Amino acid sequence: MTNYRNDFPILEAKIGKRPLIYLDNAATTQKPACVLEAARRYYEAQNSNIHRGAHYLSRVATEEHENARSTVADFLHAASASEVIFTSGCTAGINLVSQTLALSGMLSAGDEILVSTDAHHSNIVPWQMLCERTGAVLRPVPLTPELRFDMQAYHRLLSPRTRLVAVPYISNALGAVNPVREIIADARRNNPDCLVLVDGAQSTAHLPVNVQELDCDFYVFSGHKVYAPTGTGALWGREALLEQLPPWQGGGEMISEVSFEQTTYNTLPFKYEAGTPNICGNIVLAEALRYVQGIGLEAIDAHEMALTQRMYDGLQELGVNILGTREQRGALISITVPGVHHYDLGTLLDQMGIAVRTGHHCCQPFMQSLGITGTTRYSFALYNTMEEVETALSATSRALDMLR
Repeated sequence: MTNYRNDFPILEAKIGKRPLIYLDNAATTQKPACVLEAARRYYEAQNSNIHRGAHYLSRVATEEHENARSTVADFLHAASASEVIFTSGCTAGINLVSQTLALSGMLSAGDEILVSTDAHHSNIVPWQMLCERTGAVLRPVPLTPELRFDMQAYHRLLSPRTRLVAVPYISNALGAVNPVREIIADARRNNPDCLVLVDGAQSTAHLPVNVQELDCDFYVFSGHKVYAPTGTGALWGREALLEQLPPWQGGGEMISEVSFEQTTYNTLPFKYEAGTPNICGNIVLAEALRYVQGIGLEAIDAHEMALTQRMYDGLQELGVNILGTREQRGALISITVPGVHHYDLGTLLDQMGIAVRTGHHCCQPFMQSLGITGTTRYSFALYNTMEEVETALSATSRALDMLR
């Protein structure tokens, strides 16, 4: 992966006199030159509104935008590009599903929604809002003592009233890779009408995704965690289900015909894309996905796993508390240190040129279940190196010597 590292201009930055070691990739990834160039190219040579213009630039922008949708569909192995709804990220995608379900009448009082205890707030709060509107009940699935998704507890919670299960593919607080295929299959066996949403925020940049093989109903991801700009992402949904659900926003583009007496709605995917979309962002998102495809997710995963396992072993030697097990882990590690505040550790690491994330990582219910306020999180991307891991471990050791 060393050659690909050279594709990221920001990694030449200096923190004081030290090179930047960026280990905050679970929060957002850096952008390769091809992505930066694609954004520049759009505004210099393609900028126009799409779909309705008769002129050349509008035709070019429309073609690029819809080609981008096909790229996302290919990346996710969707059955059709019509199943791909452009969004501003995971949060918008989950809210789209929540609000359309609230309008659909598919959930009623007493129905149950299951989420994992370590879910991100964006995979909790929209379901709470759905429950408030419908009378449904939100039920968290606990974790095992090893901080894994508790399948036995999940089986006990599944019932004829379970109408929706929403889980992260990879926990952003723990790094645990959840058994999503088993979770989905069990939900189907319990209730064939149960819907399943997979939060792919932490998996899409690291693991191959085949939504048809997963057999989920919805899959969401954020572009900025897969080398694309912020404010980009997509919701994938089963075509028959998206046809059944109502629109969630009204305005231009999502309509077929409008009169003061009645409005008819557009076909998929435009039914869910009211107003002018993030045209440049969506085109550049596709460029980022093509970049990842060109390297290969299997190769990326193998590289990142080598870094993660070395970091895990090195942190163990420092005597810190690592959340979760070494196995079935994504490319991130969260730690706590008795008597040391996570922010203090992160601040000292920053002064040594190491960028990490501190805090509750938008997982306050999970942190409360552990009796802590937050963690220090190291997370990896394709451009990180083993030398950076060793430097980060040395810096962590020095910081802990100062703080303990």
